[in-house]
Parts: sequence; C-alpha cells; structure tokens
Amino acid sequence: MTGQAHIVMAARQWIGTPFRHQASLRGVGCDCLGLIRGLWRDCIGPEPEPIPAYAPDWSEPQGQEWLWQALARHFHPAADTARPGDVALFRMRPGSVAKHLGILSQDAAGPTLIHAYSGHGVVESALGPAWHRRIAARFAFPERAR
Repeated sequence: MTGQAHIVMAARQWIGTPFRHQASLRGVGCDCLGLIRGLWRDCIGPEPEPIPAYAPDWSEPQGQEWLWQALARHFHPAADTARPGDVALFRMRPGSVAKHLGILSQDAAGPTLIHAYSGHGVVESALGPAWHRRIAARFAFPERAR
C-alpha cells in the first residue's frame, strides 16, 4: 500500500470522531488540525513540534498564515495534480487566512474530503466546487521514519 493510500485509510478510521476544539484523539474528539496531528502520530510518529493553545479565530486578527507556515516546515509540497492522501489547506473566505484542513480522498461518486468541523465532527464529504475553490495549498505527508 502506498503512503498516500495509507493516509486515506487511516483518516477514514477517524470518521465519527466528535468535534472538540484543540483535541486530537481518534474516537474522543478533534478539530481539523487535531485530525492532521492524529494522522501524523498514526502514520509518521511523534509530532514534530508542540502546538500552542489557539482560539477559534487564531491568526485572523494578525493576518498571519501560521498554519501554512507550519505545514511547509513539516510536510512536502504536493504533486501538481491533487491526489488522495494530500493535506488540503482551505481559505474559507476570500482574503482571509487559510485555516481549515482536510485529507483529499476519493469514493465511487468522485473526489471527497475527510475533515473535522464544528457541529459535524470528522466526516467524509463530497469535494464539490464550493470546497475545491477554497483550496489554498496542498501538502503531502513525509514518509514514515524508519
């Protein structure tokens, strides 16, 4: 199984995890960053740096792309073509900082997104035009440390 396929399989095990701000425990609770953190632990190993406490509107008042910068430090740039297993970083409103994350996937109906968001927890939803146009960047998980 390729690394990207392994990421998707691991992400699907998080489906149904309730939304909990700043949490990252499969089956217990997570937010969108917590999902990525948990997948890192599941698929790569220990987290590469501590995550400071953050508010739901973090980085917006300062206009800083903190999440993008952190992803660039620890993940690889994604291939030119989106692939299942890529980490997608979303800008929820034009001109705002990018601060929502998910894992790109695929099912029989087409492209999907595995992500956690308030009121829904971790779900796999269709990656329709509304989600697709919000993608600001994509990253690939590094290979597992051997």
